[in-house]
Amino acid sequence: MISFRRAAFLTPTVLLLTLAAACASVEREADELSRSGRNEEALVVLQAAAASAPTDHGLSAAVMRQKETTFNQLAYQADLARSSGRLEAARPLLDKMAAIDPTHPRTEALRTELDRARRHDRLLAEARAAMVAKRFSEADEAVRQVLAESPGHPAARQLAMKLREQRPVDAPARTLGPAFQKPVTLEFREAPLRSVLEALARTSGVNFVFDKEVRGDTKVSVYLKDVSVDDALKVILTTQQLDRKLLNDSTVFVYPNTQAKQREHQELVTRTFYLTNADVKQAQSLVRTITKSRDLFIDERLNMLVVRDTPEVLQIAERLIATLDLPEPEVVLEVEVLEIASNRLDELGLQWPDQISYGIPGVVEDVLLKRHDEFKATIANPAVVATLRNTTSRGNVLANPRLRARNKEKAKVLIGEKLPIFTTTPTGTVGGVAATVTYIDVGLKLDVEPSVQLDNDVVMKVGLEVSTLIGRVPGPQNSVAYQIGTRQANTSLRLRDGETQILAGLIRQEDTKGISGVPGLSELPVVGRLFGVHSDQRVRTEVVLLITPRVVRNLGLPDAALMNVASGVDASPGASSARLSPAARVGVPIAGAASPGGTGTVTAAAADPSAVLVLSTSGEVAVGETVSVTLQNRSTATVKGEMAFDASQLQSAGEPSTNGRLPFALTPGGEKVFVMRPLPPAAGQTVDVTLTSLNATRASGESPPVRVQGDGFILVTAQ
Repeated sequence: MISFRRAAFLTPTVLLLTLAAACASVEREADELSRSGRNEEALVVLQAAAASAPTDHGLSAAVMRQKETTFNQLAYQADLARSSGRLEAARPLLDKMAAIDPTHPRTEALRTELDRARRHDRLLAEARAAMVAKRFSEADEAVRQVLAESPGHPAARQLAMKLREQRPVDAPARTLGPAFQKPVTLEFREAPLRSVLEALARTSGVNFVFDKEVRGDTKVSVYLKDVSVDDALKVILTTQQLDRKLLNDSTVFVYPNTQAKQREHQELVTRTFYLTNADVKQAQSLVRTITKSRDLFIDERLNMLVVRDTPEVLQIAERLIATLDLPEPEVVLEVEVLEIASNRLDELGLQWPDQISYGIPGVVEDVLLKRHDEFKATIANPAVVATLRNTTSRGNVLANPRLRARNKEKAKVLIGEKLPIFTTTPTGTVGGVAATVTYIDVGLKLDVEPSVQLDNDVVMKVGLEVSTLIGRVPGPQNSVAYQIGTRQANTSLRLRDGETQILAGLIRQEDTKGISGVPGLSELPVVGRLFGVHSDQRVRTEVVLLITPRVVRNLGLPDAALMNVASGVDASPGASSARLSPAARVGVPIAGAASPGGTGTVTAAAADPSAVLVLSTSGEVAVGETVSVTLQNRSTATVKGEMAFDASQLQSAGEPSTNGRLPFALTPGGEKVFVMRPLPPAAGQTVDVTLTSLNATRASGESPPVRVQGDGFILVTAQ
């Protein structure tokens, strides 16, 4: 009976020990899997063990920790795939994250980023198509949407740079329709404004709507030859203090250019800018000063700026903020501080006894004076000691900190200690004293303020202080003061990136001489060393500072096209430029060119005599795949030339090329397609195909000029 109870008692204990050992083994296995990077397998092992032992709190905690580790690893991989453009690879990783923790904020944020990346790809494709069709406003709007949500998007930044290169600085913010691009010739003198615009409308097909305060009987004299309808309308309205508003691609609303009418008819847009590097207050001051915009709001918590103005003004504000919102330069300062100390001690001479004993040797009890005949003089043995010693010591104390500092921000280093100083103050009670303690820094103190220049030079203000404790000075009421020795150096210098500068010469030197021996005789020159010991000690310490700046990131200047922004006129910062297109010619009024009654004519200009060659590509392509480049001859002439490209980035997949050139000859209305293959160095870049050595010949023998429409931009993505 006893043995049965003992067995019944031991069985639960054995089971608990067995379960504990099994749990420990499971945790070790999961830990090994996690260390080898197999976090998902480790999580499966722990979850299976926890399901079989639901009351084991240790396993539950291990499952929670492994869930977090696995989730973070998947999130990192998914974000890396998204940033590199591999959206399809990021989707299964996101599904695994949702299976682990569907309510985690990072899961929802990454899903939003993936959807946004797909939308960005679509917008960039539309922008490239708009660029080919010379619809720069549409392309610019699509690119700006991408950059507003993802300022560092590489493809969008490259496309924006290409847009700024092709689009004139004073180009209108909104693309005009085909009706405004028709060439016309105007000849009017003293004609009513309404009659001039009616004649222009009949010729070009542009519709005009007038504000009630526009005077249609105002006299207009204008002579323009071979100009576009847009340029002609711009000249007429500017000279009559009028402004326009585009209602659609072929309809214009004309109103007086007064402040009241501008407020009444100009449409405003509100845009929010989230700044990454610049201070939002500085951005607010910049936009208000340059654009004269009044409707501005800032949120310092989010570093956000909201602007409400016309689309033209907002375009100026966007470029201004892009030139301001740049990351600050940073520099790593490699500092090495050495304290070189030397201590030399020379001792030479004979050391004589400084006392003589007189008494009875070996007797310690009291001695009677009557035994004075037994008194003897004694001298310590040995009586004379010869001293010949030379001691030299050297020491180096090294401090080697590495500091990373922002541009024009002070970096500080203190290596030493803080000494307490007590200050006593009597209280109101009799004999009462209140003590306060303050601290002073003793040791090495270094202050450096770098300023990174555009040429990678670094201007630094350096302050070095080395202090040592020399001694303690007692004060009243048991207080203690300290005697501190200090060496300081302050300088300003300019160094190249990676150049090392040595600051030395902070020297402290002490010379001490001493004589010990027979008074008077030991001080004699030369022979004095026979009657005493002469010591000569020299202590010398020097502090040396070596400093080397290494620029981590310099100021990345924006493109020149971004820094050159058309700003309208003083009264209206967002107004479009009044300059005519390069092909326009403004005639001088000639007497008799029109009848005194104020008549005139509007005629369509002659057709473009040049031979038009259209260049287009199939757009985006991955490395190793093929892309087509199409040439179309839209003229009655035969066009010959060469297609040029960078042979290190592209190669012909069909016809053989010579040094990146492919010859072609197109008959009237003919078309030719070249098949190209991007090379690995072109990955992530936008390559350009151009046409050179162009010449055209008509059947009559005439050689008209060749005009190329479209572009040969090809965006190359990684495999």
